[in-house]
Amino acid sequence: MGFFAFLLLGLIAGAIAKAILPGKQGGGWIATLILGVIGAMVGGWIGSLLFNAKIDAFWDLGSWALAIVGSIVVLLIYGAITGRKKA
Repeated sequence: MGFFAFLLLGLIAGAIAKAILPGKQGGGWIATLILGVIGAMVGGWIGSLLFNAKIDAFWDLGSWALAIVGSIVVLLIYGAITGRKKA
């Protein structure tokens, strides 16, 4: 998968993860892109460890599932880190 395809996958996976998670997550589309790309990398890493799966094809359903699950994990960690800061 090319660089721009991976960015697009991360952006869409991050947006889907934000839509799935309840509550309001901060950040605009740049934060969504960054968290989605990190989530896609985390999802691919976890998938390769547990299921010997890879994120290498843009139109593969497994790539999308791993990227979305990874983005949800990253968003939960990000929310736990930033949500506990109260003034």
